[in-house]
Formats: sequence, structure tokens, C-alpha cells
Amino acid sequence: RWRPESMSEGERPIRVLRLIARMNVGGPALQVVAMSRLINTNEVEQLVLCGSVAEGEEDYVDLRAPDVKVTKVPGLGRSVRGLGDLKAFLFVVKEIRRFRPDIVHTHTAKAGVLGRVAAIVTRVPVKVHTFHGHLLHGYFSPNITRVVVTVERLLAKRTTQLIAVGERVRDDLLAAGIGRPEQFIIVAPGVVDPVPPDRKIARSTFDLSDDSVAIFFVGRLTKIKRAERFVALAADTVEALPNATFVIVGDGPDRSELEKLAAPLGERLRFAGWSADMPSVYAAADLMVLTSDNEGMPVALIEAAMQGVPAVSTDVGSVRQVVCDGTSGTLVGVNDAKGLVDAVVSLASNSAKRAVFGQAARAHAKAKFSEQRLADDISTIYKSLYAGIAVH
Repeated sequence: RWRPESMSEGERPIRVLRLIARMNVGGPALQVVAMSRLINTNEVEQLVLCGSVAEGEEDYVDLRAPDVKVTKVPGLGRSVRGLGDLKAFLFVVKEIRRFRPDIVHTHTAKAGVLGRVAAIVTRVPVKVHTFHGHLLHGYFSPNITRVVVTVERLLAKRTTQLIAVGERVRDDLLAAGIGRPEQFIIVAPGVVDPVPPDRKIARSTFDLSDDSVAIFFVGRLTKIKRAERFVALAADTVEALPNATFVIVGDGPDRSELEKLAAPLGERLRFAGWSADMPSVYAAADLMVLTSDNEGMPVALIEAAMQGVPAVSTDVGSVRQVVCDGTSGTLVGVNDAKGLVDAVVSLASNSAKRAVFGQAARAHAKAKFSEQRLADDISTIYKSLYAGIAVH
């Protein structure tokens, strides 16, 4: 059971045990890395636990953050694994008892269940969970979704603080009966503002000619991302955008199926796999496209905006907080294939408009989505929650 060693301010840092199901390339891993790097270690001591990435996924730590120390949890991964999950749960309990955290902070759905239950069992005083998105639609059958909602409702009752990456994510969760309004706080993602790579060199990496308009998709190749819409977009704009090149940066279980679908397009559409150098990806791009059915607040669009790349995106999750419709990009309905084509053609065929939108995208990203702001926000939350237990 948790007991305060000394609650006097300044005598020791706040201890935070952070748990994430896996550190695959994506928003949650990027946020965990930013917190690990930028939160003041004199104020907050962090222990990061994570599971293993699935086949076809890249490990974000190996690819982009080898300096960040993580402890692997045996048996923990994305899918339900029975005995593996029990093994993972017991390992987390053991680490909690060894580390004696003041706060357990979980990320992603599965880690949110295992970590919060472990924290309840070991009586950790503060439980925090971040919703980087939600599983309310687009992932499971109606019956399984009802189970997920029930579990999240029960866990929310025992969670001290719920964090949502965007307002729409929070509102969707509240509408499903998960948590109370006063439990939620909005903390948007934060990304690095890189030194801009040389655009000519970056474009040569993808064999892009000077006159080619480079239209990029960045993300996991899974059903929820609907990358087949991007393939269809490339096919539907052959005549309208004869000088466009479409590039998919990412990988996943749907890649082989997508490659077959894209085969007739030849070099018009290219699969680049994962990249360890994302600033060069965005430096090469003229336009970003997101085609998902469901999102939290997509970090790929934030990273692109930080480098002045405008976007066309389906209007899902909290994308509206990233893409300012009509100012830094264009939002379209989830099933509006014609709207997607029209929006992409409008921006891809007008370099002056792209430049204006790109400048607006960068200004918005710098103001709202710096990684230091993220670290400061989370650190402030930890201090406030710790102060609450210190006085009792």
C-alpha cells in the first residue's frame, strides 16, 4: 500500500509511473517521449513501462527516441492475450510496489485498464488516464463496444483525473457516460519544432521531381485509417492533377492489400514505409491528407503544420483543433469522396493558396502545440494532484 515517505515540498520529486500498451509509431508514443524528455526530473521522477509492438509495426523508441529509457512489460501488447495479460498485470503490480509511485498515469485503452486496476489494488492515491482518442466507433462490433464502454465507465469512477487530447474526444466520452465533466481536462498534444531540413534533399529521398506536387499520407495502415481512400484519391485525380505524386509513409497489416489496389497507378503512388526522419518527410510534402474514420487529435497533422504543410482531412475526432477549415486546410465529411477530391485538387493545383494555408498552419501549430507546452501542462497537473494528497 502507498504511504507518503515525506510530503514536504522539495524533499523529493513526485514519483510517476507511466504505462502505455506499446510504443508503436504514433501520437501516444510521441507524447510519452516528450514528457519523458522535458518534464523537470528534479520535480518529477518518471518510470515508463510499455509492452511490445505488433508485427508490422515499428517501435518509436528504437526508431526516433533511443535516449528514452523504458521498461518492457512481459506479455503486454495491443491485443487481448489471456495469460499474457495476467503476466503483464502482475509485473505492473510488482513495479508499483517497488517504485512506490504517487501517481500512476496510463495511456491507451488496454494499458488504461491494466494500469488503473493495478493502481487500485495497490492503493496508489492518484490515478490519471489520457484518452488519445477513443474506441467508441469504428473499431469493434456493437457488443464488444458496449463492453468497452462499461469497463471505461467503471474505471472512470476510480480515476482521479481524466485527460482528453481534444474537446470532441472529451465530449464523445461524456456522451457515452464515461467520466464526469469535472474529471476531464484538455491537454493537446505537443510536437517538436524542428530545424527545417533542406527541401531539395528531402524531396530527392522520395525521388520527387521539382515540378511534382507531393501529396502525403502518414499513418498506420489499418482499417480505421482508411488508406484505401487515399489510393482512390490518387486514381480519381489523374486528369486533374497530372503532375501529382502520392506518397504513403507508414506500414501495417493492410499494406499488402493496399499495394495490390494501387498497382495500376504505378509510380503515381509510392509506399515509403516508416521513416526515422519525419522532418524530412514533411519538408518533402506539398500537402497532407488524412482519411480516417476515427481519430483523437492526429499528431501527423500537427507535425506537418509545424513545418508549414497544409492539410485536407476528414472531419473526425478533434481534427478541427488542428486544421482550421478554410484557413490552414480543408475538412470534408467522412464519406464525402467527391469533397475529398475537390479539396485536394483545389490546394494541389494552387501553389499560392498552399503557401498562404501553410503559413497559417505553422502559426497555429507554434501557438497551440509545442512539446514544451505539453510537458508544462502535464507537470502542472501532477503538482496539483500531488498537493491534494499531501495535505491529507
